[in-house]
Amino acid sequence: PLAAQSGQAGPHRGAIADLKTPGACHKRVRRIVMQGVDIPLSKALSKENPVTQRLNYSELSPVLFKKFLDFSMALQASAIDETLRTLVEIRASQMNGCAFCVDMHVKQARIHGERELRLHHVAIWRESPLFSPRERAALAWTEVLTRIPEHGVPDELYESVRKEFSEKEISDLTFEIM
Repeated sequence: PLAAQSGQAGPHRGAIADLKTPGACHKRVRRIVMQGVDIPLSKALSKENPVTQRLNYSELSPVLFKKFLDFSMALQASAIDETLRTLVEIRASQMNGCAFCVDMHVKQARIHGERELRLHHVAIWRESPLFSPRERAALAWTEVLTRIPEHGVPDELYESVRKEFSEKEISDLTFEIM
């Protein structure tokens, strides 16, 4: 099984490694952990592995790739704590149907001490008593921004998120979800 090295974050709108397999949606993969061994993505994409890379974005667009990595690293210093970022990443990955990303983010969450039962309950967070009001607001925000309704974000949802987060935190959380 594959899991990306920590230092990558964020839900999944596009792929840096445009892979022809499930899991192509993770946009910040640079290194992979395969069977406990940290290796470069290029080696993970070698002939021994069934995954192939269509385009090498870092070589084709190096300036944009560098800016993207800078953005990714800036997210680590955002107003959103690591536990909340991880829950958001897992939920967005579930919604996007990205098994690779779910696997990676769940493994990262375990490394950072997240409880196993909470990880199992992310998909059913509305029915679970294991999440705080702040976490529930972040998960609701993740869902609405991952699949924006035809008429935009409902005012009542925004107001419930605003009760739990400052404007700065909402902005940082929104960038995390993008």
